[in-house]
Amino acid sequence: MVSLALAASLLPAAAPAQASLPSSAHSPAPSLMLANVYRDGTILADYWVSEKYDGVRGYWDGQAFWTRGGERIAAPAWFTAGWPKEPMDGELWAGHGQFAKAVSTARQQTPSDAAWRTLRFMVFDLPAQGGTFTERIPALHGVVSRIDQLWVQAVAQSKVASPQALRVLLTRTVKNGGEGLMLHRGASLYKGLRSDDLLKLKTHEDSEAQVVAHLPGRGKHAGRLGALLVEIPAAGDKPAQRFKLGTGLSDAQRQNPPAIGARVTYRFRGLNDSGIPRFASFMRVRED
Repeated sequence: MVSLALAASLLPAAAPAQASLPSSAHSPAPSLMLANVYRDGTILADYWVSEKYDGVRGYWDGQAFWTRGGERIAAPAWFTAGWPKEPMDGELWAGHGQFAKAVSTARQQTPSDAAWRTLRFMVFDLPAQGGTFTERIPALHGVVSRIDQLWVQAVAQSKVASPQALRVLLTRTVKNGGEGLMLHRGASLYKGLRSDDLLKLKTHEDSEAQVVAHLPGRGKHAGRLGALLVEIPAAGDKPAQRFKLGTGLSDAQRQNPPAIGARVTYRFRGLNDSGIPRFASFMRVRED
């Protein structure tokens, strides 16, 4: 893969920062393929494995660029110049450990050339392409090859022989700065729903909750946020549940906490008997 520093030096000269997208800032959320969590016992021979890139989910519908939630991404005109009418599903990625940079850049409605020079669109699927995922892989490489831009890259897919080899790959990926792995069933068609056709594997569990209150701090945190009170939505026969989320917050976040109603991502280690996450730790505001 081309390094970010080298690729940035080869990008076109700055052009007027204009968005190549329609004037509407919102659209119905695109129907995207969503992942379940990997479970031991999964038949690995059925799946392709790739790195999980920690960025902003980006959907190119053939004319415009959108987030998973249906908000337009105002990329500079040069970034999407020459892109096909073929829809592409991928991740806007700023490099390992640069999630916040990817989010802040994607959210700008007046795009900054300098910021966008650090982003790559890591394409991992073609939603409108017929056939199985195994058949879509060469089609995807063909589309990316024809685009022929350093900032558009096809996500590498490989096969893993055993659960032990998968864990070795996971450890190596995380050690190199990656977030985890994705497993994509080779025989699957593209369907805009959450299923076992797509799985995610990380070294920890994480999930999302909504901020419902700010709890005042005590002791060294007196006068600022002590913890977020967050709510996990009801699911099936399980009622909504609330718990405190105080670990993992920075000093800046305690001074200026995530807004009431914001969705946040937290990591945890299993659930207790009541279903509340154990050892929950704040990760970030989920802004994409």
